Amino acid sequence: MNNEPIRRMKELITKLNEAAKVYYQGQDEIMSNREYDSLYDELAALERETGTVMTNSPTIHVGFETISKLPKEPHVSPMLSLDKTKEVSDLTDWLGGQHGLLSMKLDGLSIILTYEQGTLVKALTRGNGEIGEVITNNAKTFINIPHRISYTSQLIIRGEALILYSDFEDLNRQAKDIYEKYKNPRNLCSGSVRQRNNEITAGRRVRFYPYNIVSAGTDLGFTRKEEALLWLQDMGFDIVPYKMADAANLPQQVTAFSKEVAQSDLPSDGLVLTYDDIAYSNTLGRTAKFPRDSIAFKWQDELADTTLREIEWSASRTGLINPVAIFDSVELEGTTVSRASVHNISILRELKLGIGDTISVYKANMIIPQIHENKTQSGNCRIPDTCPVCGSRTTLQNENGSVVLICPNEDCYAKQIKRFSHFVSRNAMNIDGLSEATLEKMVNAGMLHNLTDLFELEQYRQRWIEMEGLGEKSFDNLMQAIEKAKTIPAANLLYALGIKGIGLSIAKLIVKEYPLPLDKMHTLTTGQLAEIDGIGDVLAESFVSFFAKEDNQQLAQQLSAILSVIYPQETEANALDGLTFVITGSLSRFENRQECKDFIERQGGKVTGSVSAKTNYLINNDVHSQSSKNKKAKSLGVAIIDEDEFFNIFSL
Repeated sequence: MNNEPIRRMKELITKLNEAAKVYYQGQDEIMSNREYDSLYDELAALERETGTVMTNSPTIHVGFETISKLPKEPHVSPMLSLDKTKEVSDLTDWLGGQHGLLSMKLDGLSIILTYEQGTLVKALTRGNGEIGEVITNNAKTFINIPHRISYTSQLIIRGEALILYSDFEDLNRQAKDIYEKYKNPRNLCSGSVRQRNNEITAGRRVRFYPYNIVSAGTDLGFTRKEEALLWLQDMGFDIVPYKMADAANLPQQVTAFSKEVAQSDLPSDGLVLTYDDIAYSNTLGRTAKFPRDSIAFKWQDELADTTLREIEWSASRTGLINPVAIFDSVELEGTTVSRASVHNISILRELKLGIGDTISVYKANMIIPQIHENKTQSGNCRIPDTCPVCGSRTTLQNENGSVVLICPNEDCYAKQIKRFSHFVSRNAMNIDGLSEATLEKMVNAGMLHNLTDLFELEQYRQRWIEMEGLGEKSFDNLMQAIEKAKTIPAANLLYALGIKGIGLSIAKLIVKEYPLPLDKMHTLTTGQLAEIDGIGDVLAESFVSFFAKEDNQQLAQQLSAILSVIYPQETEANALDGLTFVITGSLSRFENRQECKDFIERQGGKVTGSVSAKTNYLINNDVHSQSSKNKKAKSLGVAIIDEDEFFNIFSL
């Protein structure tokens, strides 16, 4: 008997289940959507060929059990996946003589909302399809869903929670630490929706787009799904973009969507076609995994063949050395691309990359350049055994199931420059005038060895003045910036240390719960930290490990002696309590928006990045501008005030 098909099936099941587990838990993905789909199709074909389906096959199981500590609850009805195709002809055949509703397949996290007596009372994640996590408090912070609606009978709706591309990019720009950055909007959304601290969720700009009604009172009496969607829109929901289709116009509608998706701010990984007739849909039932009234359409990615010319090894502050493929330029989705991240050594080896290989590249979701396949697979690419920056011997390590290349040298030049750059960045010490290029000059000149050397630069005045591109005025400005930076909020200082995984938002949680002097932070235990909402075991261990090192304890002592640290204080209620602000445009009374934001928060207010119905005031010195935020504020009746009005209204 030939056992090769069975062996391959088991291999595929292991790979797909691990990828799905990582995906549904909101961690960094270990394979692309394209690769997953390809392996899934191969598994399904083998199951048909052999007549064997393993009990743990992803073709008969939906999702994975979640691992958060959020409460869990069964769904009223299973939240199933959709069968899929990449062929428009399959869609046409499937639709037959019926009318269909063709909509964007939004790339976020599936959510079920329940309203009773017109009030949002429950929100559940998809979970494993049968049991979801209760995220009601988090859902109440989504920026575009109504907390109350006019319909008073029970209403259960299904939709997608997501983060817009523009919001995602803005949030990643604000995240100076690489460990605060997310790979894509879906990862960020998944982590945001499942936070145990809904204050964190509120800052992530999560939105919700319903696409069908699961259950409602008998008084509605809809016969078509389009009617239901438009009714939800009337209730105040932003609905999923859709087009009506039949067998004749379906190809044209798919083409129209392909153009719209490329320009859309909504993350989307395909389309969904569903029968419009509700009664007909209800007669179809479901399979073990899929409903029979809907089907997903995945885009045929635009592929281009090119030649791999180089693997660039990019060293980081954390010690990771990441491979980047450099290839002959090709046109994809209207832009020219010549490089793509290979992510890690596991993927490099799986692709069997080598210089001169013919590779096929595409843009994932029409945005991010990726390698689809290596057609020649020479495998001649050499993994460097020394760091490209410092020359130290590299090591291979297993992180979350993937092999990565590490420079273990703590004195690595790349680590030094990146660490200094992070330390002086805006959300850290906020020392102006120290670009990476300037820091590199200072390190090369022997001015900087340790972080504390930044506070002893006066001795190098003459050396600074003599360096190309610098001068006496720039040195004086730098000294002023450093002096100003010596008074710093505790959270910003903690963030400045560059502890793995500890971004500014996490640092704020820690110092709020434990306002200890920096040189006493080493006394905190993993148990104490893990009890803080928003901080899990991994971050707690990272924090404790950092302060367990003698060098870092010494650094904390030295910084404590140099700096004046401001700790969060409990304040009485004041004029800004319960008020939400949005800040836009240039400021005059404040040095920058961050300073204004900090001021508002110290007064008990809240600052968000976008105008919504929950916004009380938009601060803009140009109150008559035609900016998008001004227009949005006017449409919602949100007051637009300048800085002077802000101080006058609240007597600040």
